[in-house]
Amino acid sequence: MKLENPPYDFNEAFHALAQGSPQMLLVHSQQLIASLAIEQRLPAMFIFKSYVEAGGLMSYGVDYVAMNRRIAGYVEKILEGAKPTDIPVEQPSKFEFTVNLKTAKAIGVEIPLSIQLRADQVIE
Repeated sequence: MKLENPPYDFNEAFHALAQGSPQMLLVHSQQLIASLAIEQRLPAMFIFKSYVEAGGLMSYGVDYVAMNRRIAGYVEKILEGAKPTDIPVEQPSKFEFTVNLKTAKAIGVEIPLSIQLRADQVIE
């Protein structure tokens, strides 16, 4: 199913997904999607840890605290007179993996211990 024109009917989309027996859902945003995924018993992965804290199953994404610290270095260089175009672009180097075991239980998914041990944070 392809959604092209907002506003999207997430309820209809999730119902259609559940009928198709998907193995997983990768989500880039929309906190509403976390609750709809639980309702339809769909394992959903996010790029933001905050969505897992709100009920999503798991996330893997940039560690925003570390990234914001690096941004402070850019601001300092610019305030000291560096031209923004002369400062090299850096890719994020620190990522975090979060798993929500409460959500896993709610949707009937068992997260293997090996995955839990790799997570930076496990929500129980």
